[in-house]
Parts: sequence; structure tokens; C-alpha cells
Amino acid sequence: MSMLKRLAASLLILVSIDVASKTIDTYPLDYWALRDVISNVEVSPDGKRLALLKIPTKDGDPIIEVYPTDNLEAEPYRINSDPMEIQSFFWLSDDVIGMSLRQKVRDKIEGFNRGVYEYLLASVDVKRKKLKKYDQLGADLEHVLPNNDRRIIFSYLPGGDDDRLNKAFRPRTYFELDVKSGAKKLILRGKLDMGQVEFDIDGNPWLARGFDVAKGEYVWYQRITDKSKWQEMYRMSEDSFETFEVEGFDDKQPHIFYVRANNGDDKIGLWEFDVKKVSFGELIYRRSDVDVAGVRYHSNQWKNMDTVAGVVYTKENIEVEYFDELEMATAQQLENIIPNSHYVRINSRSRDGSSLTIYNVGPRDPGTYYILHKGKLTKVGGRQPLLEPERLADVRYIEYKARDGRTIPAYLTIPNGTPPFPAIVMPHGGPFVSEVVLYDEWAQMLANNGYIVLQPEYRGSKGFGLDHYQSAFINGGQGGYKMQDDKDDGMQYLVEQGWTESDRLAMFGWSYGGYAALVAAARKEQIYQCVIAGAAVSDNQMQVNYYRDRIRGAQKIEQLGMWDDSISPIETVADVNVPILLIHGSVDQRVPPAHAERYRKALDKHGKVYKYVELDGADHFSNTLFYDHQKVLYESMISYLKSDCGAGGL
Repeated sequence: MSMLKRLAASLLILVSIDVASKTIDTYPLDYWALRDVISNVEVSPDGKRLALLKIPTKDGDPIIEVYPTDNLEAEPYRINSDPMEIQSFFWLSDDVIGMSLRQKVRDKIEGFNRGVYEYLLASVDVKRKKLKKYDQLGADLEHVLPNNDRRIIFSYLPGGDDDRLNKAFRPRTYFELDVKSGAKKLILRGKLDMGQVEFDIDGNPWLARGFDVAKGEYVWYQRITDKSKWQEMYRMSEDSFETFEVEGFDDKQPHIFYVRANNGDDKIGLWEFDVKKVSFGELIYRRSDVDVAGVRYHSNQWKNMDTVAGVVYTKENIEVEYFDELEMATAQQLENIIPNSHYVRINSRSRDGSSLTIYNVGPRDPGTYYILHKGKLTKVGGRQPLLEPERLADVRYIEYKARDGRTIPAYLTIPNGTPPFPAIVMPHGGPFVSEVVLYDEWAQMLANNGYIVLQPEYRGSKGFGLDHYQSAFINGGQGGYKMQDDKDDGMQYLVEQGWTESDRLAMFGWSYGGYAALVAAARKEQIYQCVIAGAAVSDNQMQVNYYRDRIRGAQKIEQLGMWDDSISPIETVADVNVPILLIHGSVDQRVPPAHAERYRKALDKHGKVYKYVELDGADHFSNTLFYDHQKVLYESMISYLKSDCGAGGL
């Protein structure tokens, strides 16, 4: 039986397919509740094997399937890690696959950011069919060492998460691991003044970062100019909001680093940084509308791991401006032959470059993998193969003006059909994050049920320059004020443009988005018929007190400037004037369930109308939402919107 036939057979097991549903536009919510059926598709370094991560049943754990690339119809070698769950895998050599595993080890969280899972690294020799687990909890793969098929470099963070320093600068400990024997050798123990290390293709350390406590400065070091010792190359005050991030180096002139930095500008650009002169050089690329988001590395990571092939920015899509003409031509050719191509990337490639796997994702493709082998392109499978392209929704990038004149970028997911549609504004979590909407399951699920979905990049969102980001907290926290206006003004814009009507508006959000929904429920100038608040911060001070003494510098200004000065939902419960659906995971470590408990008591005290749904065993993050969680979530949301969202439903 071929791979695709096996996939079709397994889908019959995943959900009970209602044939009659094919004649209407709306999918059963079971379809949306499925976790990714296929993901993480990668070809081995020698190009002889294809491995993928697969969830074979709706409530099953992921397994790895390994096929010969010359015969994808062969019976695969299957790998599971029971009782641990495979999170992801990566080829370490021609015959060895590394895995990141997790296991639920307790029923309750142990406090803020202390969840119910523990994590391990493991490997499988697919030739000898031997699995080996490594005993270091919380280990992260640092380097595959393409030129050494026995060894990898891993690191872990000693001392837990209590250090009073940005996580990216906490000192890690580094080991070299023999994947055959399991023997490990200490490379170095990071220190606060120099604790984050990068390694080149041969495993040589070339970049390190640390923190100078006395001066309150982040410090960068390099070992390119003198491989025997570290040389300081850059300092930045912990109070700075600017970005300085080394993305790689010029493999023809290794002393020229590629750095993503503001360097005095509102927008982040890509710069040369000469470590011999210890100064910025040429500005390689910068835009006036959005930040540079990163770089694109060469698609052959076994031969060209350190080669930067292009620069990346995000707006309507994830866009790449290539330096490497061959990489650009390859990308363009793939975009022309992949169905429903939107964001197409090569996600693995054999050492000789002839075999590669390709991934596409976009509004009408939840994520599909292909393999190009011996000149033939073959579809391997998709994340959500039950969802058909023609029944998914288009996503449009828009911009509108907030009431104070600020331009707000946004993404609009538009149902198939004719407007006006009932509308839902869905602010992202964070709030200080970057977001580009390629394919958003929640937005697509809502659009499939007839709702147009607005995802605004409200002030505080990153990716649009320092001013847009800092405007959320520099002159007082704007949570509940201008940040909230940005969301409401977006909905008013949709009304003005004829996409929706003023009496058919709702808000749904998760984490900070859930906080925004609670704030919306108590606004006196009310425009919504109801709100749905998932994993919501209900008490600003309770949330920020979890980590108040662990932050400093710019992060302290950001977090305290935001949460201390913004509206706290628990203090405005008496003003709630629309129905609320509250949803919370029972083991949420980032926004602990105490938020929902306190808020519900306040709602009861004031006699407010609400419903509460608890997701048993769900943490804050999407990878802890299993099939049953998502089915309950989606059924609760759609039922609430149809029946309880204002008079007669939305």
C-alpha cells in the first residue's frame, strides 16, 4: 500500500467523516480539532531515506516513519518513544535520527513557567533499529556537526528559570555527545559574562554573548580573528530598545559579520559589522515600512551551513531578497510548480544537493510537504489533508487608521461568500511579538463558519519599527486605552468598508488577546455583542508579580510600563456589559488558572452573564492542545457565537 493510500486509510480512523458534509461549505469541527497529521518531513544526508512525523489517530501520539526515497510505497520503519511523546526530529547522520521528547510527569503546575512536562533528547539508529535516550533533562540540540557523523553538540540551562536576565543571555553549559555510545564530554560551562555560544560547521566556537553586571551592558565576543581567545566586539546598554543580533558571517570574508540592528534607525536593517575594525560597515538591506526579520541560510545545510543566502522581511507574506542567484532561481522554480504556492521553502536537502523536501503553507494550504528526488516531484502529505483548498479562505493584508492617526497593519481572513459577514477581531498574544498570517487555524475555522476575522498588528506589535512597538508603553501603558482603540477602530473600518455590520461584532483572543477581550467586555463605548477570552490575564498585578523581580533594563521598562499602567480587568468587572465566554487550561503555566478563578468570582459577585470552559490538562501553548481540547474549544466557541453572543447570537 502506498504512502498516500495509507494516509487516506488513516484519515478514516482519525475522524468519522460525514459524507453529507461534502455538499455544504462548513466542515465538521472534528476536522479542525485534529493535530497535524504529517509534519517535519526531512530527507537523510545521503538522500536514501525520507522521514516524517505522523499522528496516526485522532488521540494518538506522534510516531516517526522512515521510507526509502526510491520506494515511498514500501512499508516504513516506525519509531515511537512510549511513554514519552516525540516533539520533533532531525537527521544527525545518514543512519541516525535525533529526537526531542517530552513526558507529562505531574498533574499540576509548580508555579509560573513551571509546567507539567519534562524534556529529553534521544536518537535512533535506523539501520540497526536501536533507540538511545540521553539523561540530561531540558537539553537542547545546538549543532549537528555535518562533518562528523558520530557527534553533536547539545546544551542545557543549569539552575532553572530563576535567573534575573533575559533568557537569550542566560549562561548555558555545552557538551559534545557521541550518538553511538552515549558518552558526553564537557566543552565549556557558560558564565554570566560570557554564556551564549555559537559554533561553526566544524564545531568551532565563533560567537559568544554575555552580560556585564557592573555596567549593565550586554557584551558580544568573537573568535574569528584569533581562534585561541575571545575578543570583545560590541556592547549595548540593557536599557536600550534597539536590536543587535548577529545572524552569520561572510564565508569568503569571515571577519565580516551579518548583523540585524537598528543602529540608530526606527527600522531594523541588515548590516555588515567588521570585527577587525570593531565597527558597523555597509548597510546591506533596510526597508521603510517593516523591520528585517532575519536571514535565509543556504538550503544545503550539510555543505553550506554557515552561508547566508538572503535577507527576510514579512508583510503580506514572508519575503526573501536573495544574495545567491542559484538559491533564488531554485526558489522561484519551486514556487511555479507547487500547487497553491504561497510561502515555499526547502526544509531539508541531501548532502549532494540532488534530493530535497519542500514545504508550502498559505491561506489555501494548511501546510503540504513534497520531495524532489531523481528529478521527480512527489507529494508526501499535508498537515491537515481533510481540508480542501477551494473551501478555505483568502487572507488579505490591509492597513487602516486608528483614531489618533496611527497606521495599523492587519490581516483579514475572508469567508467564501458575499459580505457583509459577522466579524471577529482576534488580537494576537504577547503582546510584544511579530506576526505574519500565512495560515491561521483559528481564523480559518471561524471563516469556514461564516465569520470574517481581523488580526490587527496593534501598537506594541513588533516588526514595524521601534516607534510602533514602544508606543504601547513608553508614555504610560496603553493596554485598555490606545491599544484597545486600535482593535475597535479596525472593526469600525470593516463596517465602513461594507465587510460587516455594526451589530455583528465580537472579539476572541488568547493570552494577551484574552486580556484584550476582557477589557473589551467592560468598555463603556461598547461595540461588541460578546467576547471570548482564552487563557486571559485578568489581574495585571498578579501576572507581573510572577516575574517582577526577575526582569531589568529595557524589559523592565516594557513590562512594568505596560502592565502597571494599563487597565486591569479584575478592577472593571462591575462595568462588564456584554456576555463573556471564558476558556482556560487547567495546567496553564504562563497565565495560571488563578486568573480565571478570581475573575469568575468577581463576575458572580456582580451578577454578570458568562460561561466557563476548562480544558483539562491543557497548558498555555498550542502544542499542549490535543484533539479533545481543540474539539471542546471549537464547539464551545461556535455554539456560543451562534446562540449566546448578544440577542439571537452573532
